[in-house]
Amino acid sequence: MQDDRTSRRQLIRRSAAAIGLAVLSRARPAGAAPAGARPPHRDPDPVLADLLAGNRRFASGQVDAPRRRPEDFSPLAAGQSPEAVVISCSDSRVPLEILFDQGVGDLFVVRVAGNVVAGGGDIVKGSIEYAIVELGVPLIVVLGHSQCGAVKAAIEHVRAADPLPGAIAGLVAAIRPAVAASRGKPGDPLDNAIRANVELGIARLKTLAPIVGPAVKRGTVKVVGGVYDLKSGVVTMTG
Repeated sequence: MQDDRTSRRQLIRRSAAAIGLAVLSRARPAGAAPAGARPPHRDPDPVLADLLAGNRRFASGQVDAPRRRPEDFSPLAAGQSPEAVVISCSDSRVPLEILFDQGVGDLFVVRVAGNVVAGGGDIVKGSIEYAIVELGVPLIVVLGHSQCGAVKAAIEHVRAADPLPGAIAGLVAAIRPAVAASRGKPGDPLDNAIRANVELGIARLKTLAPIVGPAVKRGTVKVVGGVYDLKSGVVTMTG
């Protein structure tokens, strides 16, 4: 009987300790970096400047390659505090931490073929909203890239009006508005459509209810876009 009471008391103490740890973890201020992590910026302009400076280092072959050693991962096991959300294409030639010369824990990455925003559904939308609400991320970057196969497929599909297999049809349909918006403009049709696809993504996010749009309006979140050139390694901002 005594052993039963002792076991119950131990169980209660352990449960209380677990609850206390949970409360303490929730009490950590939004956006506070876990122990050992780089302190985050919460003003979007320095974050953007940091990303562009990193891209310049990458494109010139003078990378810092920060926070990529095995010992840099352990401090982040307890939590994350990324500086920016980057919505990019799934293309294997677009390695975001490398091309922005960032390290582990710096970027919250949402990758989908064609860097689709408007047609990405709850998965893409929810991922972005999670980064804003739970992680306090102040900057969203929509990043297209040169020679994007998804955008190229959308252009070819519009021209040929041919059926596409499986869910590829839905993906291409989500990019078709960018093809339509860029039609007839001077310059390369593919480059124009890639840029238009980024700009439509930015416009969508700036008005996206109930979280992203209001945050942009309050000035706590900034949305920007760019296009990454596969040959030069340079990210050129749109607008």
